Amino acid sequence: MATALSTLLSHYRRHPGQLVMLLLGLWVASALWSGVQAINASARDSYARAEALFTTGLDRLERRDGQSLTREDFTALRRAGVPVSPLLEDELEAPDGTRLTVIGIDPLTLPGDSDFATAGSLSSSSGELTGFLSPPWQTRVAPDTLAALGVARGDAAGSTPGLSAGRRLPPLSLTPSLPPDTLVMDIAAAAALLESGERISRLVAAPGALAEAPDGLVLTPATTLASPGQLTESFHLNLTALALLALVVGLFIVQAALGLALEQRLGMLRTLRALGVTGRALVGLLALELVILGLVGALAGIASGVWLARALLPDVAATLGSLYGAGVGAELRLPWHYWLGGLAVTLGGLLLAGSGVLWRAARLSVLDLGQAQAWRAGFHRQLRLMAMAGGLAALVGLALWAWLARLPPGEGLLAGFGLVAALLLASALWLPPVLAAALAGLAHLARRRPLAQWALADLQLQLPRLSLAMMALLIALSANLGVGSMVGGFRLTFLDWLDQRLVADLYLRPPAERFDEVHAWLGEHPEVAERLATRRSEATLLAAEREGASRPLELPVGLYGITPGATLMPAWPLRETLAGRQAAWSAFAAGDAFINEQLATAEGLAPGDRLTLAGAGIHGGSRQTLTVVAVYPDYGNPRGEVLLATPRLAERFRAPPGSVGIVLAPGADADDLRRALAERFALGHDSLLDQREVKRIATGIFERTFTITRALNALTLGVAALALLASLLAQARERRRQLAPLWALGVPRARLGHLQLAQLGGAALATGLLAVPLGIAITWGLVAVINVAAFGWRLPLHVFPGEIALTLATSVAVALLAAALPVLRLWQAPPRTLLAEETPS
Repeated sequence: MATALSTLLSHYRRHPGQLVMLLLGLWVASALWSGVQAINASARDSYARAEALFTTGLDRLERRDGQSLTREDFTALRRAGVPVSPLLEDELEAPDGTRLTVIGIDPLTLPGDSDFATAGSLSSSSGELTGFLSPPWQTRVAPDTLAALGVARGDAAGSTPGLSAGRRLPPLSLTPSLPPDTLVMDIAAAAALLESGERISRLVAAPGALAEAPDGLVLTPATTLASPGQLTESFHLNLTALALLALVVGLFIVQAALGLALEQRLGMLRTLRALGVTGRALVGLLALELVILGLVGALAGIASGVWLARALLPDVAATLGSLYGAGVGAELRLPWHYWLGGLAVTLGGLLLAGSGVLWRAARLSVLDLGQAQAWRAGFHRQLRLMAMAGGLAALVGLALWAWLARLPPGEGLLAGFGLVAALLLASALWLPPVLAAALAGLAHLARRRPLAQWALADLQLQLPRLSLAMMALLIALSANLGVGSMVGGFRLTFLDWLDQRLVADLYLRPPAERFDEVHAWLGEHPEVAERLATRRSEATLLAAEREGASRPLELPVGLYGITPGATLMPAWPLRETLAGRQAAWSAFAAGDAFINEQLATAEGLAPGDRLTLAGAGIHGGSRQTLTVVAVYPDYGNPRGEVLLATPRLAERFRAPPGSVGIVLAPGADADDLRRALAERFALGHDSLLDQREVKRIATGIFERTFTITRALNALTLGVAALALLASLLAQARERRRQLAPLWALGVPRARLGHLQLAQLGGAALATGLLAVPLGIAITWGLVAVINVAAFGWRLPLHVFPGEIALTLATSVAVALLAAALPVLRLWQAPPRTLLAEETPS
């Protein structure tokens, strides 16, 4: 058996190009899959560490008027028997520019069973607690934050790195369970470092310890604080889907290389069978060969995937931080099951890709093993089976579509991915039968043109070997077109939405304690045409009533207040209204509510419904009932939100002051107003932003969001090009043997080269034309099904002619580039070599 295995593997010594392409397919497929899984695993580890902090496990108290709490407030509450603990939180800049979150706590009053106390090991021993509480204190930090501090891991313990403005941290103590870019220390050390004086950020308490908020404070229960892992789950699911697509396309390379290698070894297989190797043993040896090659390719792919993850992780971390406020470390933290999972997925995909080859080898008889025609005859049966399997996949897609149509909006995320997968699978399976039928029809039409008829017949002969590469190209092109159209449509919609939302010329965020003073001062200046004040708060949606039927709910929602002025109302987009746009704004100004599309989709709400809201910030602790008069789009917001007029929100929910949008009068100078505000109120540079700066920041967040999507799309298309190149290089020698008779009959080599380019370019163009409707269908699935289920809002369907033209051009360019090397070899082959091809081997 060892001799038989060695004989099988000797094929790759004679054909090293096939071995390279086989391992390349495994390597690329495994690298893309493993890289994305490494990013997901590292991000989820960061989420788990973030959730270990008390900010997601404890109730919190803040002042209702938006002003800062002080140590005096904490002391008074403790003396009154209220079990609260102080917290001080702010940001500082690391030497490399990273923004670090500094958190100061009092471990003596922090609830002892909180996740943070366990994660930080503050209660593990009296010595550690004493070191944390006593000068020179300690700075608890995760190892993946050391790079931002410019400290090597071996030198970290006890070091005191410097920050901006000459500040130095207390001695470092490594705590792997903390989230990245977070520094935790005693509140006294944090106050000295941040120069905060008596100010504290908020008070925290054990969940359920406070039945209601003390006078003048707002209680936010822990259950209303969103977990970053929940908010980002759909983002990671989309990354996984793209990586799985790349894995499938890479496995097409593997299957094409395996099929060709097996076809070229038919004579060897016949000899081995004649020497006594049983059919079952031969199939087992072929499977063992797959495992050996799979281990080599998978290990190389996993190592490359980790490198790819390190390259893409900073953009992913910035995206998640910008969109969801979720901190993700820049250092990979991979669990043990990541490595086993990468091996299992790659080897499982390899065995699945090779199962068809093994099945066909097991069914061929000894007498047929050396006959290429018997092998090719099986391809016609395979075409019929592929057409039937494609029809079955199409039926599955139709069933999923019918089921999704009956589901409430916002549900069926996995079914949406299943629908897109069924579309891709059905189209890929139908591609070879469609190409075969088209070639047969064209050959019949070209019967009076011998060379054209030969070219079409020759392409039919190549189809068994090219079909898998063309299927990979179809999937990659349609996926690129679908994702590209979705991203382009999102960009257009998002920028248009920004233009509608950002109607003010300047946006000012004054200190809460001076908000009314600043607001009044702006009203006294003639260069200010309109003041668009905003406020924010939190509440719990208790029930929704429609036509007298009430439905109980228990859902945390955000409250947002805007000023319905003459500038804002015409620009603010509304998706649905109760009685028209004008009536909706009139009712809104009178006290009725708008809700965002996310809340309407998730809970099945519509204009006309009545909502019952409750929260610690509501005046008198009573419930408030609001009528929904419109639904508005709210792109990028992961939460449900209720919109009220700012005066009504301040009156009914006592929401703290927020920001002010300043609409300038015609001819007013923004720079003069900026200088006057800075001189009068000593406002910092970050307190006042102009509209262009806000748009720049928002657009930057958007562009960074889809960096990894574009990278994976480009890599997937590159894998498809490799699949096509692998198929052509693997059969280059046999192709030359088929072209040699034509050359001997007088057809110039230049014309033969053009003929090869035309063959493959035409097949690729046909594949690209089929990819266009498939890509549009995928775009519809992404924007109308997957995006709604994942994020709660729907994008308009945009079709870009330029994107379609680029898809067609890409398909032809990929095919021509893949065919260029074999054509070049034909052009450079001397006549003696071409004549030798006619010599029987």
